[in-house]
Amino acid sequence: MSPSKTYSGHSEEAHPEIYTEVAMPEQPTVKKPGQLSEDKIRQFFEKGWVLVEDFFTPEELEPVRKATERLVDIVAQRLYKAGKISSLHEDLGLFQRLTVLEKESPGASVLVHKLGFLPPEYKALLSHERLVNVLEQVLGPRVAASPVWNIRTKTPNCINGEIPWHQDSGYFAPDSYKTLIPVAWVPLLDATPENGCLQYLEGGHRRGVVCDHLNCWEDTWHVMLDESKIEETLGVSKERDLRTVPVKYGGFLLFNNLIPHRSLENKSNDVRWSLDLRWQRPGEPEGLFGIQQPVLLRDPDKPDLQVDWAPFEDSRHVKQAEYLTEKDREKDELDSTISGPWMKQWRIVHGNKHTKAAGLEEEGPER
Repeated sequence: MSPSKTYSGHSEEAHPEIYTEVAMPEQPTVKKPGQLSEDKIRQFFEKGWVLVEDFFTPEELEPVRKATERLVDIVAQRLYKAGKISSLHEDLGLFQRLTVLEKESPGASVLVHKLGFLPPEYKALLSHERLVNVLEQVLGPRVAASPVWNIRTKTPNCINGEIPWHQDSGYFAPDSYKTLIPVAWVPLLDATPENGCLQYLEGGHRRGVVCDHLNCWEDTWHVMLDESKIEETLGVSKERDLRTVPVKYGGFLLFNNLIPHRSLENKSNDVRWSLDLRWQRPGEPEGLFGIQQPVLLRDPDKPDLQVDWAPFEDSRHVKQAEYLTEKDREKDELDSTISGPWMKQWRIVHGNKHTKAAGLEEEGPER
């Protein structure tokens, strides 16, 4: 393999006009519940991220926790039926049960992550009126839900839940590099440095470029920034621009798809659950290679809009694997591998079971 090979994810384009303060929309003249101050919205565009505290009430998030418990139970029932675990461990709560399942049947946390089932409670959060009011401040009056949502299952001391330095666009199709896709990272408990809160390289979005990434980090399916190029390409350094951001339960982090970020290792005794929820302007490339389309949530020309969730009904993870291999994927409810088109966009410097399942070979570390 030639060291000079250019991968499809590589781009020389720069679009600061989409991600920095020059892109900040005119703020709504009508005051709506949940709206952030203009300073907060400006921080989102200037720094690439903003912490929103005390946004949700416990009563609003408790149904989300209950829905997550149901997802864990689905996986537990499947593992028990297959003889992979000795007990359903129904006596354990949301923040302990998955840890025990993972210990007895490694990969259980991945099975929860890749279920791809969007419970009604998650839909309610994704279309939450006050939250969409915030996204209207970032995107303008037309807002669509991105099909790229995730439930994050960061079990203690488990490699599958660790996320390396990356830009979200490192996973996306290059035609979406000009699409602003903000994400709300919503923890289901206090997120701390001990249990795996997020870190940013502040300002790494300001040049409006996607840095080269590599596949795959450790024994996961995750892309990782080519750290030898971060400073030259993005103009930030891990020493000068590092920000560690704890989030209290009820708050969330809002950031764009170009800010470099990672989550820390979970060294606590509890599962650090969180949701990634994304939005974009309707009609712009969604970054998911056409596999699933966004769902329109708000349009001033459609005041009686009824949200149609049909595009989100099928598992994105199955569709990604089929897109990558160009063939139907046999349904295996206990398959803990994840693969997708991003694996062909960047050099595979570390192969593992995920790349093997995709039929891809390690190419070596040379650039």
